[in-house]
Amino acid sequence: MGSPRSRAVAPPPDPGLLSLYDRALPEVYGYLLPRCGQRALAEDLTAETFLAAVRAEADGGPPTTVAWLIGVARHKLVDHWRRLEREERGLRLLDGGAHHSEDPWDDQLDILRAREVLVQLSPGHRAALTLRYLDDLPVPRVAALLGRTLHATEALLVRARTAFRIQYESTEQPGGAS
Repeated sequence: MGSPRSRAVAPPPDPGLLSLYDRALPEVYGYLLPRCGQRALAEDLTAETFLAAVRAEADGGPPTTVAWLIGVARHKLVDHWRRLEREERGLRLLDGGAHHSEDPWDDQLDILRAREVLVQLSPGHRAALTLRYLDDLPVPRVAALLGRTLHATEALLVRARTAFRIQYESTEQPGGAS
């Protein structure tokens, strides 16, 4: 037929990585799903996380652990929110601006309704609230993950809490029905 071609064939996955995959998949997916609220998105981000692990192993990167994978998943989720925020920022510029107000809020929340409300918020607000209150990260760490200054992040958190409160109160219905 012709001359043999040399093909670049990927090496078989490391059995250790396959074992880690079996153990870590529920944890990584379980971390992402409540934070993004969408199964398809959580599945996509979980896949991206494990692809990053395969790449890191091929490049001789750090040892892959469940904790490392959760950290990668967090970064993948933040990157997703950043992309959405950039898109929405462009749309807001076309629309003529955004809503700004300050109103701290300390009431108890219905967890299921709070998750529904969180999914409805803008990606920037959702990212800030999730990292600060669900992941319990300090504001400077949230600022670093979002690529913002400390003061910009504090202002974002104020706006995000206000948007959350407004949306939460508007979805509340008498008699506990939602």
